[in-house]
Amino acid sequence: MLTWLNGRFVEGAEAQLPLDDGAILFGDSLFETLRVEDGHALRTELHLDRLERSARLLGWPSPLQRTQAALAEMLLRLATGTFRLRLTLTRGRMQGLAPAVAGEPGALVLRAVPYQPPATEERERGVCCVLAPNRRVNPLSHLPQMKRGNYVDCLCAAAHARQRGAREALFVDDGRLLEGATTNLFVVHGGALITPPLTDRLILAGTMRRQVLTTAAALGWPVREQAVELERLGQVDEMFLTNSLIGLLPVRQVEEVMIPHGERWRQLLARSA
Repeated sequence: MLTWLNGRFVEGAEAQLPLDDGAILFGDSLFETLRVEDGHALRTELHLDRLERSARLLGWPSPLQRTQAALAEMLLRLATGTFRLRLTLTRGRMQGLAPAVAGEPGALVLRAVPYQPPATEERERGVCCVLAPNRRVNPLSHLPQMKRGNYVDCLCAAAHARQRGAREALFVDDGRLLEGATTNLFVVHGGALITPPLTDRLILAGTMRRQVLTTAAALGWPVREQAVELERLGQVDEMFLTNSLIGLLPVRQVEEVMIPHGERWRQLLARSA
């Protein structure tokens, strides 16, 4: 594990935050998870753009230049191998429900650990998903479109998936599939690539989601952002999950519904680096 905290690399117990930091008091933080391959962070611009937009929505100081500099330092240490790099930005010190010092930036933490991508066998077999037992917190606001440290809704769904022996839990709202605890979802139906729309403000604008949409359009495929109805899931020709770590992962089953194993995911994965 390699940790960078507020301007320097630290070891183990040195990586500490003050007890009055908003991240500790309220889970008030933003984060991004990047995949690093031999010192190269994939889709860096998309991740940092989302972080910047989220900070702006929350009224935090701009983190961009500070984050870019920290990331450059970290990548110099990750010259060989595949890593999961977690970048965390906190609200900073609080006094009651307000910042202790107006405009003071919070803590910036980068932590990298080795990462093993999904095996070829898992992709070829496809994964099983279940429906989440809970709903997203604070729907119908801008909050679901941020990567926030207050992650209890996704943690609950992910724990349910593990208990059921599944790879992912999928959130449902009014009969529509939204996304997974840690993934966006796509289906192929009638020749078109379909994913739930951001216009409902219930979906995280994933970096891999965006790349898949861009790549599919460049390939000339019909692409639609529209509702994915749970009751019609048995009619789709293919389904896969996406995020910045796994890339694309085909789905073979959702609860008792079996999903055909198509080929679109394979073509998109080959162009996802």
